[in-house]
Amino acid sequence: MEILNKNVIVTGGANGIGKALAKAFKNAGAAYILIADLDETEGQKTADELGIKFKKTNVSSESDIIELIETANNDAKSIDIFCSNAGIGGAPMLLDVSTEDWQNIWEINVMSHIYAAKNVLPQMIEKGSGYLMNTASAAGLLTQVGAAPYSVTKAAALSLAEWIKITYGNKGIGVSCLCPQAVKTAMTANGAGTAGVDGMIEPEECAAAVIEAIEKEQFLITPHEEVLEYINRKANNYDRWISGMQRLQGKYEEFYGDLLKDK
Repeated sequence: MEILNKNVIVTGGANGIGKALAKAFKNAGAAYILIADLDETEGQKTADELGIKFKKTNVSSESDIIELIETANNDAKSIDIFCSNAGIGGAPMLLDVSTEDWQNIWEINVMSHIYAAKNVLPQMIEKGSGYLMNTASAAGLLTQVGAAPYSVTKAAALSLAEWIKITYGNKGIGVSCLCPQAVKTAMTANGAGTAGVDGMIEPEECAAAVIEAIEKEQFLITPHEEVLEYINRKANNYDRWISGMQRLQGKYEEFYGDLLKDK
């Protein structure tokens, strides 16, 4: 899909990858950009800086997502691209993760994508064109040592994007899923753990990869090229890959101590 003159929504747009996406869409000639975030101060600051629009939004609330879509439709008459980008890291490990923590990360990392899709897809299908870009993670493809909730929810986000592409791809709906390893954002300010094994990249590198993928209508976006090799290893010999990940778990337990150990 060509981005020039398109109308775009980006959730999690106040900072990090979301802010970089908004800048990239602006530079690519999008006609209308609406960013959404729970952080009203930083969200409005970013909007003012880029000359775009901001709406405070709790992406775990379907009613907020509906209001976000209505705002864009009222402003721009239609939505061409919806980037469901907002997400959180959540609690580490598994045994001490509360049910409340599981529900919170599930609502933000998974249900937000579902709410966006079910409420924006009908208008896209009706006009025969539209694009969804979901931000997941390499953790959704490969798992994340030390973080069960993050791994599980990112795998679910990836699976949803894949299902939408399979189901609606022949109806004019483009879908891409962003799956980076460590990116320099607030989420990784205190370190990225095993996700940083191949180094951290800037949010702008993710955004550039997204723009290219949308223009090519490419599904999987892996700004870290190593991820593709890891996927191949996993597919070729699943048990061997798990053994390798267990060794990685052991190495990082030695480095991070109790952080990567379930009690």
